[in-house]
Amino acid sequence: MSATITPTDPLSPQYGRDFCEAVRTRVAEVVVGQDEVVERILIALLTGGHLMLQGVPGLAKTLLVNAVAKAVDLRFSRIQFTIDMLPSDVIGAEVLDQKSGEFRVRQGPVFANLLLADEINRAAPKAQSAMLEAMQERKVTIGSTTFALPTPFLVIATQNPIEQAGTFELPEAQLDRFMLYHRLDYPSLDQEQDILRRQLSMGLNKADGGAVPRSAFDMINQQPCVSIEHLVSAMEAVQNVFVSEVFLKHSVELIRRTRESPLLDFGCSPRASIALVNASRARAYLHGRDFVVPEDLFELAEDVVLHRIRLTYEAAAEGHNGRELLESMLSDVS
Repeated sequence: MSATITPTDPLSPQYGRDFCEAVRTRVAEVVVGQDEVVERILIALLTGGHLMLQGVPGLAKTLLVNAVAKAVDLRFSRIQFTIDMLPSDVIGAEVLDQKSGEFRVRQGPVFANLLLADEINRAAPKAQSAMLEAMQERKVTIGSTTFALPTPFLVIATQNPIEQAGTFELPEAQLDRFMLYHRLDYPSLDQEQDILRRQLSMGLNKADGGAVPRSAFDMINQQPCVSIEHLVSAMEAVQNVFVSEVFLKHSVELIRRTRESPLLDFGCSPRASIALVNASRARAYLHGRDFVVPEDLFELAEDVVLHRIRLTYEAAAEGHNGRELLESMLSDVS
């Protein structure tokens, strides 16, 4: 039976652990491994930040987000980005009602609690930019009318590595709106063998005298294990996680180092400092603590910083990379 949580005091450190474990257990029914990715999704949910997942095709990014949405009882919507997409395919448009002769608004898939922007870098920049207002202001404008988006609202985008054919690099302004940018790795040997065992035991879906092999999407439990009420309570509790002045100082020091490095064309804006502190609070809560520790900063720094910096041409030519530079900056933070 799947894990569930009971409505105990959300301010209790144990509540955060139970919340995280309930979602992880449910997601693990269909996705092998990827506990760290589930944690990043929960951090985004608890802080209202947006998340980018990057990995080669076939690493279960779409399946993972779908499973989390069902586990938390969120209104879920998915957009498959393609090169010929228009902004109206994302936010909606005014359409003419043939009977009344009046225009009415057709809301797009962006009107959801959790929006999966699948393979966002396969869309042309014009379609990508349609996400900016929604991600930053939680509202969209269709025609002359502005609509507030549902709450909570979260964008989780997936992206294939930029060197693959048929992709467009996201502009810096849009990348900066993602609080976290997480890179997925291939499964381990044992995990990949487990994936194959599960696939062999899925069986068939039979209907109307025919049949089709079941996929992992068919295995997703449609019953949530936590509610939006649980999520809101947890979000309120995260706001009370204690952040010391020393932690704030170290966070600002790290971000300022990215602006001062001669190896970078540009560093991080204050939005990165805010993301690092907020994400650290959520991670502390999910680990059953009501205070942040240096481990939170070190664990999240890569996901917060790397997509917000760009090496100079000379630094890249000399063999430097963002991860190496970040590790050096972290070692200097004291």
